[in-house]
Amino acid sequence: MKRIVVMISGSGSNLQTLIEQIHLTDVDAEIVGVIANKPDAYGLTRAENAGIANVCVDSSLYANDRVAYDQLLISTIEQYQPDLIVLAGFMRILTDEFVTHYLGQLINIHPSLLPKYKGLNTHQRAMDNGDSEHGVSVHFVTPELDDGPVILQAKVPIFSDDDADMLAQRVQVQEHHIYPLVVKWFVEGRLLMRSGKAVMDDQCLGPNGFASDE
Repeated sequence: MKRIVVMISGSGSNLQTLIEQIHLTDVDAEIVGVIANKPDAYGLTRAENAGIANVCVDSSLYANDRVAYDQLLISTIEQYQPDLIVLAGFMRILTDEFVTHYLGQLINIHPSLLPKYKGLNTHQRAMDNGDSEHGVSVHFVTPELDDGPVILQAKVPIFSDDDADMLAQRVQVQEHHIYPLVVKWFVEGRLLMRSGKAVMDDQCLGPNGFASDE
């Protein structure tokens, strides 16, 4: 049974999908802990409702000391002894020391077709650039922001009458499809990170990750 920790900052919609598709199914994995950096994160309530241990490690108390905060995060995470750490809307840049500590065990979901639009406001930036499509990427986390090897992407069209909220909703539907799938691959031992590359079924993935109709 693989042990998963999920880290959140807000409502936890991806967390809810992981609870429903991983934690409460016959997948050989369990979400053993949910950690938020904001005390009002609704994802903590979702975890509580699912009977999952949860805690807030309040980042506002460490606004000027990222290193100390991340050391506290590590000590908190270690209590759960996870095999995999899933960033599900954790809106805080992690230190290189934290990422290196969990390298190969840490995945993130980012609302763009990486390497496009790293950072924030990705939906508006895609529209402002006149893109015809947008999407979401799941990737292993490395010290460079939103720059780890891509595991899986999903694309959505951009329509002429879209606004950022409409596009975000379309992207979020795809997030809920692909994130549990990637977690399942990791749990099954099909997915790992090796020499800075995402490896699926012992094959190195290309820059856009794995393409499949699974």
